Amino acid sequence: MKKKEIISIYQDKIKLFNKYNKFYFEENLPVVSDQEFDELKSEILSLEDKYNFLKSKFSPSLTVGFKPSKNFTKVSHRVPMLSLSNAFSEEDLSNFEKKIINFLSEKSNFKLSYSAEPKIDGISASLTYKNGNLLRGLSRGDGKEGEDITENLKTIKDIPKKITNKDFPKEIDIRGEVFIQNSDFKNLKEKFANPRNAASGSLRQKNPEETKKIPLKFIAYTFGYENGLKVNNQSDFLNNLSEWGFKTNPLNKLITGIKNLMENYNKIEKKRASLDFDIDGIVYKLNDFAMQRRLGNVANAPRWAIAHKFSSSKAVSKILDIEIQIGRTGALTPVAKIQPINIGGVIVSNATLHNEDEINRKDIRIGDIAVIERAGDVIPHILSIDKQKRSKNSKKFIFPKNCPSCGSETIKEFNKVTKKIDAVRRCSSEGYYCDQVSIEKLKHFVSKEAFNIDGFGKKIVENFWKFKFIKYPQDIFNLDFSKIENLDGWGKLSVQNLKYSINQKKTISLERLIYSLGIRHIGLENAKLLSKHFVSFSEFKNLSKQINYEDLLSIDGIGETQVSSIKSFLSNEANIKVLNELEKVLLIKDAIQNSDDGLLNNKTFLVTGKLNGISRAEVKSLIEENSGKTISSVSKKLNFLIIGEKPTKKKVDYAKQLKIKIIDQAEFLKMLN
Repeated sequence: MKKKEIISIYQDKIKLFNKYNKFYFEENLPVVSDQEFDELKSEILSLEDKYNFLKSKFSPSLTVGFKPSKNFTKVSHRVPMLSLSNAFSEEDLSNFEKKIINFLSEKSNFKLSYSAEPKIDGISASLTYKNGNLLRGLSRGDGKEGEDITENLKTIKDIPKKITNKDFPKEIDIRGEVFIQNSDFKNLKEKFANPRNAASGSLRQKNPEETKKIPLKFIAYTFGYENGLKVNNQSDFLNNLSEWGFKTNPLNKLITGIKNLMENYNKIEKKRASLDFDIDGIVYKLNDFAMQRRLGNVANAPRWAIAHKFSSSKAVSKILDIEIQIGRTGALTPVAKIQPINIGGVIVSNATLHNEDEINRKDIRIGDIAVIERAGDVIPHILSIDKQKRSKNSKKFIFPKNCPSCGSETIKEFNKVTKKIDAVRRCSSEGYYCDQVSIEKLKHFVSKEAFNIDGFGKKIVENFWKFKFIKYPQDIFNLDFSKIENLDGWGKLSVQNLKYSINQKKTISLERLIYSLGIRHIGLENAKLLSKHFVSFSEFKNLSKQINYEDLLSIDGIGETQVSSIKSFLSNEANIKVLNELEKVLLIKDAIQNSDDGLLNNKTFLVTGKLNGISRAEVKSLIEENSGKTISSVSKKLNFLIIGEKPTKKKVDYAKQLKIKIIDQAEFLKMLN
């Protein structure tokens, strides 16, 4: 799929998702079915899992829902309520398991047991118990903080108010799903669009007496914070939940082996329609808690769990037009505008065309009758074309050789890693010379993981661009608010709120600033690595004055692709001007260095060869946790070369030449006590 096309479709989905979210969470007025709402969310999450260049402040991958309502008190979750990565095939599950085994540094035939738990399509909630008493109940909110809906949750009969079992933890956050059974929903159809929205609307009533009238159910499945939990695996925990008085999913199973997971998946999918509650997939959790702790999390999802979504739906529709959308990296993405059609309960009006090569390979044209598929819950794509129904006047679609926005030549770059020409065609303009690229850069600049300016979303960027209020990132901090106040939909209060939000973000960390610049191939994790390397903004900016960028290759996690992108960015005059102007209006905090009280403080390490029972990723994590640093090559900056089985001879010889201390795994672990 072409990057430009991906970004375009993604943005459409985000816009729709935010619209549904606003009705759903803020106005308590669901406007779509639960399937449409949940599947739209799944589409966005799936896209973000596959393409790390997709970012939005409204993304469910960042918010895990929507900001808590002003109608309820906001409370931080003691342990964040994370989202899950998605799987759609047996191959996805096999890759998921391989990653776990590689991280744990086990052999390929190592057996992993999973708790397979059908995912109920409801509303997540977290219940805090202390000394057996229910103290508080929170909604998921944005994953970091939720709404205090304690009184509404207390009306649910499935939720124990006091637990007297001796083995119940001293303190624990029990998490689960609030839902309405399909049989009970029949009496509520006049008020709500579907069971999921009925559950959401009921939980967010201001009056608990109104909530009490709704037949809400609760199924428990995990925990967040805990103090005194005495079980070592998920299956035992689920058994304990039942003993403590919670209801659990009757379809839960403990399963070993991908083939057995697939067999269970197929059985449950067949009986899905006959269940009295809606499910949209099966969640697989590594059963062993010790392994879960070792694996930890990546971004906002655990490494040890995945959601296996149910299968695809297909339908036939007409291609009304093919639009070319342009992203912040200049990628041109083709999107088919199709005659709206219902696919698996979702009204679809856009379908991805992936890239220029895909259009040519399938000979896709405007006016064609196409088979549209939604594989799993991902974004719809064109599976095939019925050429027999094609008009005689049909013309082959010609992909633009010039950027539709600025007219610059479009190019396909040579990928040094794959040694192939990229499938994505890009606008060749640099800096902020292409209007559409500039707009997308500004949207990225204010996004959730960048400056995260409250109330400054994509629509605001587009409107302010249209009125020529902004062109470069620094313009955001130099706005003429008197002009904004005269715009339709704006008043003194809303302008004051925007001004306050912008001023609040004038102080920013170096890593978030680097990420906000939208440098190609530089995501948030790479931005963190770069910020630790440069420490200060001035050092980062001064890199543009240097001829040699090779020093960046010593940063573990930064490769030639990233270095090339940074070099290209800092070689552009417009970008340098943006950096200089931002420095004038912002307070950019230096990167926080690793704690200097760790056992490995001021020591650098490199691993070569296979270690026993521990992966390189885990070694790197241990080093960083103990104030050390890993680098990617042997140099004078290296203090210790850790060697395992079959080390790289060249690295060992060079380390000896530089008189670098060479240690084995046992010596390394001894350094950590």
